[in-house]
Amino acid sequence: MRIPQDLLDRIVEHARADAPNECCGLVGATDGVVTSVHPARNVKASPLAFEIHGPEAIRIIDEIEDGGGELAAMYHSHTRTEPYPSQTDRNFAVNWPGLEWLIVGLANGEVSVRSFLIEGGAVREVDVDVR
Repeated sequence: MRIPQDLLDRIVEHARADAPNECCGLVGATDGVVTSVHPARNVKASPLAFEIHGPEAIRIIDEIEDGGGELAAMYHSHTRTEPYPSQTDRNFAVNWPGLEWLIVGLANGEVSVRSFLIEGGAVREVDVDVR
C-alpha cells in the first residue's frame, strides 16, 4: 500500500482520538495509491473489537467508488496489543477477500502501523509505503 503521509496521519489521529476504544474506517485508492480515508463509528465502542454499521460501510464504499476510487483497505486500531490481526480480525476478514487490513498499534504509548492481507486464514504482512 502506498499512502501519503497526511492521510496516514489522519488514521493515526483517529486511533488516538478514539482510544481507549478501537477506531475503524475504510481507505480508498486509485492505481494502488491511497487517495481517501473515511473514518467510521465503531458501534461496539470497545477496546477489544470494532464493527462498522452496515449502512455506514455501504455509504462509504459508494462515496469511494463515486469519487473514482476503489475500496483498498479497512483500518482499525489495537489500543493494548501489537498491530497484528487478532483471531477476531481473521474471522471477520473472511467476508472481505483481497482487502488489506491496516492496523494502528497504540500499546504503551508507541505508534506502530502495519498492513496485512488475510486470505484463507493465512496472514501475510504487506509493505506500507509512506510518501
